[in-house]
Amino acid sequence: MTDPLDRPIWHALAGRQAGFAVGAGKARRFRPDVSPFIACADDSPEALGAVAGLLGGDDAVLFLQRGAVPLPPGTRRIDGGRGVQMVAWDFAASEPPLGLAALGEADAGEMLALATLTQPGPYRARTHELSQFWGVKDGSGRLLAMAGERLKLPGMSEVSGVCTHPDSRGRGLAAALSRHVASEIVRRGEVPFLHAYASNAGAIGLYERLGFRHNGAVEALLVAKG
Repeated sequence: MTDPLDRPIWHALAGRQAGFAVGAGKARRFRPDVSPFIACADDSPEALGAVAGLLGGDDAVLFLQRGAVPLPPGTRRIDGGRGVQMVAWDFAASEPPLGLAALGEADAGEMLALATLTQPGPYRARTHELSQFWGVKDGSGRLLAMAGERLKLPGMSEVSGVCTHPDSRGRGLAAALSRHVASEIVRRGEVPFLHAYASNAGAIGLYERLGFRHNGAVEALLVAKG
């Protein structure tokens, strides 16, 4: 049986997040305004051959999976790299910290601006529709930090979009938000997991202190129609 964590994007789009999927065959992608992620069910010629048909002229899409990502025919490589996958199998939920705000549609523009500034990972104008995001605001209502959930697998959900404005770093906001999102996942009876850039030692160390453990490397491949 295939481990959903091997191809988390595919299992999300073929399962709990099928409502966000474009494509119905062995290659599927998220709606472009939600996420650039794309995935294949496997590395068969049929699956890889379906990728180009899901791409627009200047559209760039991102694969993320454990193991090498073959370049689909009809596409060109733009970039790639390595990340780490981490899972908190025994995470103990904690009470929500004071001062957290549930973010919604009214915050969408500020959420996108914060993610664009800080680059926590792929984030688009409608990414916030994937889950409930949480934030910390200052006295004037300005968004200082946020975190939410992204990929949803059977019995699991991904902590993602964790970012803090440069003016507010060093206050433990990322840790508090990550802990809260993971706690919300656990309270639903699910297991939290996440991905981080392999080069981001600071983030990896933070997640280790929260109770996440390495679950292997992942490969990222950014491609466009070519």
